[in-house]
Amino acid sequence: MDESMHESMDRSMDRNRKPYSYAFLLAGCLGLILLTAYISLTNGAFDITVRDTVRTLLRLDAQREFDLVIFEFRLPRIVIAALVGMGLGMAGTVTQSLTRNSLADPGILGINAGAGMAMVLFLFFVQDGIKGTGWGAVMAMPLAGWLGGLGAALLIYVFAYQHGRLDPQRLLLAGIAVSSGLSAVTVFITLKMNAQDFEMSAVWVAGSIYNANWKYIASMLPWLVVLTPVLLLRSRQLDLFRLHEDSVRGLGVAVEKERRLLLLCSIGIVSACVSVSGGIGFIGLMAPHLAARLAGSSHQRLLPLSGMIGALLVLASDLIGRTVFAPVELPVGIVISLIGAPYFVWLMYRSRRTQGSAA
Repeated sequence: MDESMHESMDRSMDRNRKPYSYAFLLAGCLGLILLTAYISLTNGAFDITVRDTVRTLLRLDAQREFDLVIFEFRLPRIVIAALVGMGLGMAGTVTQSLTRNSLADPGILGINAGAGMAMVLFLFFVQDGIKGTGWGAVMAMPLAGWLGGLGAALLIYVFAYQHGRLDPQRLLLAGIAVSSGLSAVTVFITLKMNAQDFEMSAVWVAGSIYNANWKYIASMLPWLVVLTPVLLLRSRQLDLFRLHEDSVRGLGVAVEKERRLLLLCSIGIVSACVSVSGGIGFIGLMAPHLAARLAGSSHQRLLPLSGMIGALLVLASDLIGRTVFAPVELPVGIVISLIGAPYFVWLMYRSRRTQGSAA
């Protein structure tokens, strides 16, 4: 997708966007997130009434069975779902802007595959990591994922670097190729595991947060706390990346420096998410598109809204996978794929129509 087509799609989204108040959009998303979290907290194999939930959360009448269900099983799962969705939504926004391609996301660029391969290696050699019993192993998981994502990004960077600059289109094609290769290596490694670890790794690779706990939250939270403000502070630079690279250079922006910084931040966020949830796809594709249709293409508005929409999508998908198909539980990655695949096809069809009308 070239620059003119991308700009045409942006103009189309801005024309079709209704004049919603941005504060109203944020408040509406927050309300839906809280509602979904409440439904997820009170519904499941062991239903809990509103009264019991409130009394347990406020510690008014603590009961062991309610404490176990809420604080050990459901609440960590809700928090991780929200954090993972937020991180993937924001990272997807950055990826689409850096590549100037509205069909790109961290999974297509190979970041997910690189982080996933590193995590499978980590789980293969460090058994405490997969069982969640050791603080040291759990806290090292995002770092292992970041190294894998960074390695994949460097490999893609080598393939996409041409004539002294990074070509966004070659970056996308190289990402698809590297992602396929790393995914094959990941499958090979899982086949070398014992039966129990293979089963757990297979569920994790599909994208699941069923094993969520407070240690996983503690391991990923510092990455989001440090890197998210960097992206928000670079929102103006991300707006400029929608222009042609020569135009951005003419405005005095250090293109390669900014691109590397933003890419490293995105890799860090995605790797932290992958380390606790596995390979959840399509969030980085859908959340930025939905946010852009509601709030326009300014990254100062787009980044926070993409994060909130991503959190809502993962929360809702996890709730669906856990309750609708009970007693069978579908991993959240599969539920999102069932929604994301048709959405991706629709986006491709829409972009072809936009390209045809622009011609």
